[in-house]
Amino acid sequence: MNSKPRILIIVGSKSDHHVIEGATKLLEEFGVSYQLTVSSAHRTSTRTIKIASEAADKGFRVIIAAAGWSAGLPGAIAAETILPVIGVPVPSSVLLGMDAMFSMVQMPPGVPVATMAVGKGGAKNAALFALEVLAGEYHELKAKLKNYKSELAAKVTQDAQEFEKIFKPDSCS
Repeated sequence: MNSKPRILIIVGSKSDHHVIEGATKLLEEFGVSYQLTVSSAHRTSTRTIKIASEAADKGFRVIIAAAGWSAGLPGAIAAETILPVIGVPVPSSVLLGMDAMFSMVQMPPGVPVATMAVGKGGAKNAALFALEVLAGEYHELKAKLKNYKSELAAKVTQDAQEFEKIFKPDSCS
């Protein structure tokens, strides 16, 4: 893969890093470069706008934005770029990320944000979704994604076989 960063990951605060770690590890496994930075839609709005508006010119192809509380970050970014923006709600408030999720899902027409599940699972899916977006342009990613999904299926099949040996389900048909 080209060493130039293609995925930009922005977290709303340093404390959100633990949620996004699975995404960065997955991108590293796939050999896709990324850049991780901190910027808040509310506390550093000028910085956020600058990062978002310059991302395409800097060679990024997809942006992942993770934030909690009212989670204005993905929408603020989407308003300033033509790149796909993937939102990851962080469960940091007393509402456990539901507030973040609703703010990402309820974007007005013309400002799309692809919103993943709340938390670490959503972060990992954000990385996979970004890889799927890039796979149209980078064919070596297609093969890696197909292999990844085949391995997931094989693991479930193996788990099912082990489960059936232990529990020996009755024949109902």
